Amino acid sequence: MAPPPLVFVEKAQNALRLAAVDRAAHRRGLAPGLTLADARARIPDLAVIDHDPAADAAFLEEVADDCDRWTPLVALDGGDGLVLDITGCAHLFGGEAAMRQRLLAHLARHGLGACAVVAGTPDAARALARSGGGRVREGIVAPGGEAAAVAVLPIARLGVGEEVVTGLSRAGLKTIGDLAARPGTPLAARFGEDLLVRLDRALGREDVRIVPRRPLPACIAERRFAEPIARVEDIEATLGLLVDDLALMLEARGEGGRAFEASFFRADGAVRRLKVETARPSRDARSLRRLYRERIETLADPIDPGFGFDLVRLAVLRAEPLTPAQVSLDGRAVEEEEVAALIDRLAVRLGRERVLRFLQRDTHDPDRASALVPAAALAGPPLPPMPEMLPRPLTLFDPPQPIEALAEVPDGPPLRFRWRRVVHEVARAEGPERIAPEWWRRPEGTPTRDYFRVENREGRRFWLFRAGLYDREPGTPRWFLHGLFP
Repeated sequence: MAPPPLVFVEKAQNALRLAAVDRAAHRRGLAPGLTLADARARIPDLAVIDHDPAADAAFLEEVADDCDRWTPLVALDGGDGLVLDITGCAHLFGGEAAMRQRLLAHLARHGLGACAVVAGTPDAARALARSGGGRVREGIVAPGGEAAAVAVLPIARLGVGEEVVTGLSRAGLKTIGDLAARPGTPLAARFGEDLLVRLDRALGREDVRIVPRRPLPACIAERRFAEPIARVEDIEATLGLLVDDLALMLEARGEGGRAFEASFFRADGAVRRLKVETARPSRDARSLRRLYRERIETLADPIDPGFGFDLVRLAVLRAEPLTPAQVSLDGRAVEEEEVAALIDRLAVRLGRERVLRFLQRDTHDPDRASALVPAAALAGPPLPPMPEMLPRPLTLFDPPQPIEALAEVPDGPPLRFRWRRVVHEVARAEGPERIAPEWWRRPEGTPTRDYFRVENREGRRFWLFRAGLYDREPGTPRWFLHGLFP
């Protein structure tokens, strides 16, 4: 016994209306927009499900991910369509006709019905596909045949509003062919330039590239399998071969990759992606293989091959120029490479945002002189070593610790100070170094600081400051200990 017709309903215009119908319901006269009461009057045994637009959108994204196996240029077209740019890809599948048949067969194996049309422009292909293919033989529009193919389609297939369609229909223009036979100037004056732009694109007179949902990679290497693979050893071996291929491509381009993405296409249509980023441009095959091996080992959710992967792809998402580096006599280049490799391995194991390094800032404010940023985000070498005579201590207190200080003169260095209940007698002092807050960041009432480098009688050195100026800034100046010198 055949299942009852299925419809999806949503509330619109104060009534439950059909949002989508299956083929059985469509054959029996049901269409989106019809009220559920009218639909039940026609088909009493109707199966009804609430429409879930979010679930539909998520499912369409999954189908789009699976369509990446055919071309990296995939764009969403409304809530139920996809546009694939197969320029330069069709020959890999035996031509446009064979590629179209394989795509439809692949979708059918997963229970999806679709109409696919290959045309010279996205707008022509979209209009024909949404009309069931029109009169195009085998779904392939011959080069230059877009105008003839779309001529019999209704004007609504141009994607214009209902008001424009109604106005053109009243003027006796019902098909795209009728519209193309009329001069463009009067049409633009009455209905706007957008109508002519859509018409030219549908007729193949103007081509506009699609905006893919994922950025186009710099380089791609892939392996397809007649029999899907499922063993981890086979997956790692395949990744190793793809890494070697990409290394050769990058070397020929004089570039190195900063972000790599491995995509695993399962036979059931699911796609799993693993991304690896490097601190510096790299095309070292051995290092990249090790990074991906560690990436797979540290996955909390292991790669589930299901019935196996029939396609594995490795792409360079971001590439930068990379020229052979000359090794310096002091060995700094080797040291920098080792640090970059360490950053990459830690980022793979712990996460990119958890491996940090200090970044120097162009500011006199000690509180903002350095910042912690993801180490992989900095392509340059580590920060240079500080000079022997440190203008700033290595150890800073955040926030600065209050102290009690006694100075001989109001603006002079302290003679002694108390910190953590211990009194320190000052033997030597250097300063002041006056640091005013940055005027574009200065909060209201922030005092000026006078910094002193002092040494007590035991030889310990401190970095002190007085917050506020006597008789020139409001409030009573206070003393703080900001750092310790080694």
